[in-house]
Formats: sequence, C-alpha cells, structure tokens
Amino acid sequence: MFELLKRILTGQNQFASGGLLLMIIGGISVYLRAIPMTVWNWLVDQSTMSLTITDDDVAFHWVKEWFLDQQFLKRVRRLDVDTTLRGQNVALIPAPGRHYFWRANRPFRIGFYRTEEDHSMRVKRRELLVFRTLGRSQKVLWQFVNEIVESHRKNSGIRSYLFVWNDGWSCVDAYVPRLLDSVVLNAGEKERLLEDVARFKSSRERYRKLGVPYHRGYLFYGPPGTGKTSLVSALAGKFGMSVYAINLAQFNDRSLAGAMNDVQRNSVILFEDIDCMKSGDARTQKEESQGQNPKAHDQKENQFGVTLSGLLNALDGFSAPDNVIFVMTTNRIEALDLALLRPGRIDYRLYLGEASEHQKIELYRRFFPNASLVEAQLFVDENCAATMAEFQGLLLERENRAGDSDPRSPAEELDAREAVAM
Repeated sequence: MFELLKRILTGQNQFASGGLLLMIIGGISVYLRAIPMTVWNWLVDQSTMSLTITDDDVAFHWVKEWFLDQQFLKRVRRLDVDTTLRGQNVALIPAPGRHYFWRANRPFRIGFYRTEEDHSMRVKRRELLVFRTLGRSQKVLWQFVNEIVESHRKNSGIRSYLFVWNDGWSCVDAYVPRLLDSVVLNAGEKERLLEDVARFKSSRERYRKLGVPYHRGYLFYGPPGTGKTSLVSALAGKFGMSVYAINLAQFNDRSLAGAMNDVQRNSVILFEDIDCMKSGDARTQKEESQGQNPKAHDQKENQFGVTLSGLLNALDGFSAPDNVIFVMTTNRIEALDLALLRPGRIDYRLYLGEASEHQKIELYRRFFPNASLVEAQLFVDENCAATMAEFQGLLLERENRAGDSDPRSPAEELDAREAVAM
C-alpha cells in the first residue's frame, strides 16, 4: 500500500496521479463553490431570528386566528380554505409556501410547511409555521407573540373548542358548542350554576392569597338523556372555554398526568360517564372491613389503565392543572368512590332528573316562539316523555311535520306521537 501511494505521488503511475489530481481539484472547486452559501447562511443566522410553531401546539390555532385580523392577508395570493376558525363557514388563510409582511417597522417572512406521515394504519398530516425577521433581540419576538396571544384573548369568547386525545390533544373541527339558551333546566338551577362558575373565574387572586389550588370540580348526575353533556358544552361556550374530553380507557396513570400537563388554562376537563370507568368504582365493603390498601387493589385490578389513586392525583395532586374546571357526568352517583366526591375534587353537584313540566313548556316555546302558553301546555299534556332528549325528539318531529305541505289532523298527530313513544 505504501509503495503504491509513493508511486502515485511521485508520478511513476501517470494515470493514477492524473486521476488523483483531478479529484483533488474537483473537491477544492466544490468546497470553494460552497463557501459563498456557507458565508451567506452564517450572515443570515447572525442577523435574523426565527420562531417555530408546530400544529400539535394550541398556539398553532391561535396564529391561524391571528391571520384573519391582518391586513396583509388581503394581498396574499396563495390561500387555503379553513372552516374551523371562529365558527365561520369559510375563511381564507395563507397556503403552504413563503409569505412576507411588514410588522413593527421590520420585514417578516412566514414559512408554512406541510408534510404527510404514513403510520401504516392511517396517514397523518403535519404542519409547521416558521416566522423569521431581522434583528437579534428577543424583545421583538415577544412583542409578536404577545400580539398573537392578545388576539386570541380578544376572540376567545367567540368560539370554544373540543379536544380529544389521539397520541396528543387533537382539535375536533366539526364541533359546535351548544347555546346556553338551548339547555332548559328547572327554575333557578341554571342561574345558580352560572353564578358559581362566574364567581370562581373572578376569584383567582383570592385563591392565590389563600394558597388554595385554583380549580373547581362539578358533578352532573342523573338518568341518561337529561342533558348533562349538553350543559357542559353550553357552559364552555358561554365562558369562552375549550373542552378537553377524557376517556380514561385510553390512559394509564403516567399518560393521564402527562395529558393533564398539556391542557391549556381556562379550560373545561370533562370526564364523561365516570361511573363506567374502573377508576370510578367504589371500594367494596369487604376491602374496607379487611383494611386492604385500596391503592394496591386498584393497581392490581387495572395495571394497564388509570387507577383510582392516579385519577385522584390528576384532580388535586401536584400535577393537577391550574385555572381549569373539572366536570364529571354520571348516571349512577352511588357507584362512585367517596374519595372522588369529597370537596376539593367535587365542589358543586347538580342533579339532572326527568323532565319537569316547566322544562317541557320552556323547550316547546323555544321551538315555537309564536305559540301560546295554552298550546305548549296542551302539547305537554298530550305527550309523555321522561327526559328532555325524548321530548326534544317529539318537538323535532312536530317541527318537521309543520313544514309538510299536507299536515296531519290533530288526531293523526296524536296517534303518530304515541307510535313514536312506543
């Protein structure tokens, strides 16, 4: 090897030495050609700053909302259609690519990138926003971020969002929050509930001075179809809070704690049908009489799911989120463990039972605003419905028939209602 290398370098092998010379010259030329680009990239890195936002962060949605308030959006020529912003049917936002605008007396560039990841079972689309501007002081970026946050706060009451867990929190684009007026409760119940939520949201400083964790728990319980989930959606929409729906079957203790850490402040965390989850099962009398450790029993029964102790720690442990409302719904309150129901975890209980006459009349007059009280009372007396969901179904059927060109006679309507009830 050494002899071969010596002959090449001394020129004894002209073919090899010539090839080596060409290779060296080519390598040097490639290196020299890359120097201007390397110098340019170094200058760009030294004179600019960048801000990256990925679509798995809730701020990504805030930026898309912020776009709608910007004048430069009218000059953008490559656009995407978006129907998830502020409840609009159609909105236009910048499409993937590079876009430029002027902000705070300096130029900004938006790089919008979109890729698709194939996970065999499904194809997941990933999106990325990169903002770049001149300067070296982070103060400029903080001003820009604060402007986006302020835009979100200004418009947060316009729409609340629903997030579900899918290896991370995902926003449900088709979600539309219920209107509070569409949820009819017994006299005074809605007003007391709204007053309690409003009092909590205005008491942050008081909680901090007292050293009490700033969160509040609500329990809505009663038979199925009484409007528990609808009430949660309406409350969130009223106060401009997003809903994070927790299905405990998807978690274990560690993943639940991690998911809680990713919940944004000023949100509602919903544990729906908590009585159906193993975590919500009450301890048996046998365990309590024998003095068995309930945490050890939970871990043995549900090694790969959420244990009762894991759920309790998520509600008021060290990893519990701040400035949130916990809401649990259940059909069987007696099935829940007493530790889950104590104050600090459940602070407000509301029973939603079978529909009262007052509720039915109010809902009838919401469907038919021009109807008299006598007409509403007559319809309620003629139709038997145990829950508001059943009664709403009857009203939808009546409204559909009212739009027919050949409406039934009153006797036929009554027969039809009785057939539906059966």
